[in-house]
Amino acid sequence: MRYPRGVPRSGAEARRRLQQAALELYWERGFDQTTTAEIAARAGVNERTFFRHFPDKREVLFDGESDLRAALMQAVAEAPDGLQPLEILLCAFRKVERILEGNRPFAEPRLQVIAVTPALRERELAKAASLTDAVAEALRQRGVADRLVGLAAQTGWAAFHQAAQAWIEDPSQSLDAHLLQAFDDLRALSVSALPAQTRPES
Repeated sequence: MRYPRGVPRSGAEARRRLQQAALELYWERGFDQTTTAEIAARAGVNERTFFRHFPDKREVLFDGESDLRAALMQAVAEAPDGLQPLEILLCAFRKVERILEGNRPFAEPRLQVIAVTPALRERELAKAASLTDAVAEALRQRGVADRLVGLAAQTGWAAFHQAAQAWIEDPSQSLDAHLLQAFDDLRALSVSALPAQTRPES
């Protein structure tokens, strides 16, 4: 879709148009072959407007990370007392589901473009690491032991990511259903782990 030339009515509209234009061009031509000028032209704005919203052409597909980080940290902080670290994270992830659900039309093609673009996969890994660190810090602020926060955050984030991928592939079930299933699977793996008393001595 090519937007008509003209000034968008709001910054939010310009941002949305730039995101959609970038996604379309990356799919049609490939990420490396697309320039910021072409994205701006497709969105019906000038290149200066592009850089007012995004620092580079990779960040167009990763907008909203700061909102997700803030929402996750708040949800971890507000989770009920008495929960184990993974239960805290499940509670927090269920609270922020709406952010992903509201962005589903953009999420599916975005993931497809990232999957075939090494530069975008690298950025996605960096963003995931940053979010995992934020979750770990939120758990630490709740008093979770240092030796547990990293393991819990990485394990919980992996389950959340798997649930999101499953939801994209199977929209017949809600994101919440996929998330609950992922954490059920995680518990099953923990239960079936080798008991400490039967582990071979190192």
